[in-house]
Amino acid sequence: MRVTKPETLMNKPLHNIASSFNAPSASADDPIVRELTAQRAMSITQSLQTSLDPTRLIEVFSIEVGALIVHQGVRYQNDDLELDVKLGRQAPHSCTYNLNIGDEPLGKLTFRRDRKFNKTEIESLEQLLCSLLYPLRNALLYQDALQLAQKDPLTGIYNRAALDDMMQRELSHARRQDSSYALLILDIDHFKAVNDKYGHIIGDCALKAVANMIGTCKRDGDLLFRYGGEEFVVLMRDTDFDGSKLLAERICTFIEASPCTCSGADLDIKVSIGVSVLQENDSPISLFARADQALYSAKRNGRNQVCVAEPTE
Repeated sequence: MRVTKPETLMNKPLHNIASSFNAPSASADDPIVRELTAQRAMSITQSLQTSLDPTRLIEVFSIEVGALIVHQGVRYQNDDLELDVKLGRQAPHSCTYNLNIGDEPLGKLTFRRDRKFNKTEIESLEQLLCSLLYPLRNALLYQDALQLAQKDPLTGIYNRAALDDMMQRELSHARRQDSSYALLILDIDHFKAVNDKYGHIIGDCALKAVANMIGTCKRDGDLLFRYGGEEFVVLMRDTDFDGSKLLAERICTFIEASPCTCSGADLDIKVSIGVSVLQENDSPISLFARADQALYSAKRNGRNQVCVAEPTE
């Protein structure tokens, strides 16, 4: 088990972390300091048993550490799980650690405050960090398992189970913010003919290509799902009738114009898209159902087009 400091930080100017190690202070071997640190470590160990949410763990750890080492802000980053937890505020002095258990990286943790960290505080902080590592690893493993359960293994995007989980939360968020919301359902036209002619390996390649093309067109805040088979869903925050139609048409046009070659086979991929916009009394089911009906209208009208559901009375 180890906590390592990144070399890049050690090369910063002297007013940053490098000088804090050299600041005059009482020794961390002082019995009082050692006892206080041990007591705080026990408290941290108990407090961190209550959650498998990494954000909550960092919050609790910051509060517990703050009782011994005052700081104004903390930031935890884990690129593998796309976590970036920011608590408190920015401050001019920082102390940053790469967290590891053996060769297993757990992310990067930064403490910030208005004055330099002295040697005693840094040594105490490093002892306290040992109490965080195993609870944090358990939380990260749990989050990783949750993410895997919500990912489509073929395309790597969210699956139907994730859609069912997220829709209610997304709609509740839209209503709290009094903001618009839209849903898009996309279906690959004549996809069965691709599988029948070229086989499922080529078909799988086409599905991955379409997922990538939708990902290219959607905005950063939009959520993309593989609903099943050749159907995909996009959830769009802060998007009204005109905005959702514009995005759907962009996706439809982009896919039609983009070459799709799989194992030497040149595929002519086109899609039909149905769109619905959140109304006052919508549930996830009703919002989805209107987009689904709009999708079938697009197919009945000749495919390779977008149909937006008209608001109901």
